[in-house]
Amino acid sequence: MVNQLLIILPLIITLANLTLVAPKSNVHKKIDANQSDDRGFISIDCGAKEEYVDPKTGILYKPDTDFVQGGRVYTVNPPADSSFQRQLITLRSFPTERRSCYTLRPKQGKDNKYLIRAAFFHGRYDTNTQGPSFNLYIGANVWTVVSQVDADHDFFYEIIHTASTDTIYVCLVNTGGGAPFISSLELRPVSKSIYEIASHSLALQTLERLDVGASSDLYMGNRYKEDVYDRVWLNYNSVISSCAFSNTSVDIDTDGSSNAYRLPAQVLRTAIQPATLSKSLFVNGTIDKHNEYCVYFHFAEIQLTPGQRRMINITVNGESFLSKPITLEYLKPLTISTNITAREFVSINFSPAAGSDLPPILNAFEILALLPQPNLPTDTRDGMVMLSLKSKIHMESLELIGKGTHVFRVSLMWSGLNCRNDNGARIISVDLSSSKLRGEISSSFSKLTELESLDLSLNELIGPVPESLAQLQSLRILLDENPKPCLRGSCKGKRKKVGVIAVASTVTVLVSIILLVLAIIWNHKRSKKRETVYNYNGGRPLKFKSQSFKYSEIVKITDNFSSLIGEGGFGKVYHGTLKDDFQVAVKLLSSSSRQGSKEFQNEVKSMLRAHHKNLLSLIGYCNEGDNMALVYEYMENGTLEQHLSFDCNNVLTWIRRLQVAIDAARGLDYLHNGCRPTIIHRDIKTSNILLDKNFQAKISDFGLSKAFETESCTHVSTDPKGTFGYFDPQYYNTKKLNRESDIYSFGIVLLEMITGQTAIIRDLGPAPIHIIQWVSLNFGRMDIGSIVDPRIQISYNISSAGKAMEIAMACVHSTAIQRPNASLVYSELRECLKIELASENINDNEEICSNCSSELSPR
Repeated sequence: MVNQLLIILPLIITLANLTLVAPKSNVHKKIDANQSDDRGFISIDCGAKEEYVDPKTGILYKPDTDFVQGGRVYTVNPPADSSFQRQLITLRSFPTERRSCYTLRPKQGKDNKYLIRAAFFHGRYDTNTQGPSFNLYIGANVWTVVSQVDADHDFFYEIIHTASTDTIYVCLVNTGGGAPFISSLELRPVSKSIYEIASHSLALQTLERLDVGASSDLYMGNRYKEDVYDRVWLNYNSVISSCAFSNTSVDIDTDGSSNAYRLPAQVLRTAIQPATLSKSLFVNGTIDKHNEYCVYFHFAEIQLTPGQRRMINITVNGESFLSKPITLEYLKPLTISTNITAREFVSINFSPAAGSDLPPILNAFEILALLPQPNLPTDTRDGMVMLSLKSKIHMESLELIGKGTHVFRVSLMWSGLNCRNDNGARIISVDLSSSKLRGEISSSFSKLTELESLDLSLNELIGPVPESLAQLQSLRILLDENPKPCLRGSCKGKRKKVGVIAVASTVTVLVSIILLVLAIIWNHKRSKKRETVYNYNGGRPLKFKSQSFKYSEIVKITDNFSSLIGEGGFGKVYHGTLKDDFQVAVKLLSSSSRQGSKEFQNEVKSMLRAHHKNLLSLIGYCNEGDNMALVYEYMENGTLEQHLSFDCNNVLTWIRRLQVAIDAARGLDYLHNGCRPTIIHRDIKTSNILLDKNFQAKISDFGLSKAFETESCTHVSTDPKGTFGYFDPQYYNTKKLNRESDIYSFGIVLLEMITGQTAIIRDLGPAPIHIIQWVSLNFGRMDIGSIVDPRIQISYNISSAGKAMEIAMACVHSTAIQRPNASLVYSELRECLKIELASENINDNEEICSNCSSELSPR
């Protein structure tokens, strides 16, 4: 079956001791495409030049030009088959687009249920005998993988989806398997009372819909004008005529309350039954044990047998799910449903109940698979703002590629956005750094009412900061290397001033705060890259967050040190809360610590001049005699070390590990190449990589850091310091500290993320072994399967993991000069992620929370 997610093959119907093989899945069958405005139908003939009414169904079809942008239209030569549908003669292909989305706006709106069907007929329009493979999305969630083996056959996919927004997006995503295409797309409103779905986080994908006992061609799909939901019914023509029967003259009560599923009379007028009362009817099948299925059995008594009753028992793998047998009434439809969970083989038995005068009967049945839809759509208000922004200003990098956590399930996530997931994902941070933005800062950002952080650094913006941004609570704006950003309303012309505290460079930071630890002389000419930080809070200027605290304030913030959350060489770390309920982590210097005042001073100096989203932010510090403390932003998800531990139940997926690695590499690149003078961390390890509530990684603990004092400096001679297992052996031997020492340590971190092992492995033999030795045993043979963390064995792409392993091994090269720099590591890890995205090898049952999915109309 084409659909790789939902497989039920072979499906077998057994009557008595006779076995009849059921037809192939309906995804291979010919279909119609329908649209009827009066019923709320939306029917799209992709590539059609004009709207028309289908003569077979009387339903209106519209061209797709008003529903999608881009793509190319092709016309195929239909096969010599009178049943071939007109909607399949044209198609729209998307050879250059990474993702293309159809925008559907049903008049019923959100919180309603819809049957959505996408049809495909390749017809060798591009001369290929095999069709492409690509992904089909509904909103921000994977619907299915389209994989057409034979270009000469048409097929379709169908889903029953409850919309959480007024607009539904059906998107085709290019995963490298050829140009996505589509022939028709249809939407049908469905009653909320049928095909029940527990929540918006689930959908139902149709696998089989069989009209049992029908006498037409085995592979022929029928649609009936009387079917109010316009379903495609696959006829099942029994080869044992005595077991199938029909009654075309009866008037079935299809509109009555007993026919909740509104099956058309044509379907109910045919049925199948055993030849004798002593026999049973079976439906047997092999299913994917990782999925859950909903099965619907449709009955209608179409034989007039005065004085006789038809009573049926139904069991699944020998167990009954009914409290009592069902009894059929003449011409009154009845639907019975049940769920089937993790079983490799399923046998459903229809047998005559005690007292039944007639054998069991079956008129039709449907099999649908539960399809998780975990990704929340972006709040409509925020979505419209982002669309408006993209249309107004030059946003080359604002693509739907995901960035952060909920992210890389791909292509339908807005790059650079983080969200808070409530009823709808609200945008809380926007990172448009290095996005080639030009012109003035748009006031539309102020419409993102939950916005906390806006990074517009490294662009070509000019003009004033819009005054409307001052109305947003807790908003921080970062500007860096923009030509002429206006500060304090200093732009020429009649513009209102905006009250801000502008910290124009690290020099200003040091001067304004007046460091009490060490007087440092900075040379302004050394640093060309400067950062300007604006803090807004309801229009009132805020103090720069890195501030001095009294020890008594530290005691109050930590509630007298009541909540210990960590401990290291510097001392203990406590959870704390500032007056505005802002959560912080307080690192308190222990009186017995061997890391004393010097390390404290180093950390304060380094963190005050190093501002980056992938570096832990210093909120403040305390220095009262022997009482020394550092106050940081609180990182809700703790350390990377904790999440890699085999004791952790929340296993990081491969996709998330890659993003964490990218974040950390970007932070390290900033320390090495963005800071002047360059900062060498000296203690990169998994416990010093922290994860915020959105799993964005930030490097922490600069207590051992060293700075290169000249641009030409290649190393600093110093006593080796660091953590055993992460320690660069060349640094230990030469006493020469350089950037490559950090790269070595980062390579160890990468190996831990890939393998799930610790730097020093102690449980694989009588003696501890270093992770490099353990990996080297298999890496020479590229036996990735024996290297990758077994907890993520089914959720990674081999090419992506292999490339990541190559990067890690390059980082831990024994010769420092052979190691890549941080910029290259960052770039190569991003390539790993692109490989993973292209493969779409993602476990969709997994909750990967909190970045914005694009329920926006992706253009």
